[in-house]
Amino acid sequence: MTSLEQFLTRAESLLARIEQLLPAQGTTAIDWQSPTAAFRWRRKNGRGMLTPIAHISPISLPDLFFVERQKALLEQNTRQFLQGKPANNVLLTGARGTGKSSLVKACLNEFSEQGLRLIEVDKNDLIDLDEISDLIASRPEHFILYCDDLSFDEGDSSYKALKVALDGSVAAQPDNILIYATSNRRHLLPEKMSDNDGYSRNDDGDLHPSETVEEKISFSDRFGLWLSFYPYSQDEYLFITAHWLRAFGCSEQQIVQAEPEALQWALHRGSRSGRTAWQFARDYAGRVL
Repeated sequence: MTSLEQFLTRAESLLARIEQLLPAQGTTAIDWQSPTAAFRWRRKNGRGMLTPIAHISPISLPDLFFVERQKALLEQNTRQFLQGKPANNVLLTGARGTGKSSLVKACLNEFSEQGLRLIEVDKNDLIDLDEISDLIASRPEHFILYCDDLSFDEGDSSYKALKVALDGSVAAQPDNILIYATSNRRHLLPEKMSDNDGYSRNDDGDLHPSETVEEKISFSDRFGLWLSFYPYSQDEYLFITAHWLRAFGCSEQQIVQAEPEALQWALHRGSRSGRTAWQFARDYAGRVL
């Protein structure tokens, strides 16, 4: 190897080390004084960055029906958080389309003027939680790290970063950061019949739980507050449909006339959910108005 080649190799190695020490591209450019209340954490060219979300869903707490208990608990937890009082990380689980993610967005809209900010983190980027925490821990705002539709496949190790962030690190979770996650599964890791192979029986008849099962259950336990959501009845579904039809400008007569179509829509989708009601209302209002 010539002297020039050796020099270029050493220079390239030095530049790579310097690049690792530099802050992630885009993180220092955030205008924290802007009205933007929500951000996405994205990786580009191997480096993480915060990207402002220009258009946030306008949904509000009064738009959510038949989840009064869940709404009250999440609202109270968020208010405690903003007041500097103890508050819990939250896991929202249950049937699809029943308002889990909408409730988180509604809380953001309710409290954004009080300094609440939200950072949406994809499941694949959970390994960056420490980096995100270091970036915002000294900020005066209060941040919700939001993981939507969270679940993990067999052999997926990315959950370990979240597990440590929740309650497993020597370092305490910063006072201005909470984690809110939604999932269709209460236990975020898959459970299989083969997990029971780890159970054994001794001479006294005592059962000894498999460590695999304990590992899967303990992950969800690290969220201090669990909120469960359930499918809607037919009457509840029609009530929510009527709400959104009014919001889109339909008359009461049009709302009554829409009921048979709303039920058919739900039947074809296999779901009587708030999301289904909102989607039908958009379709119906777009056709009749």
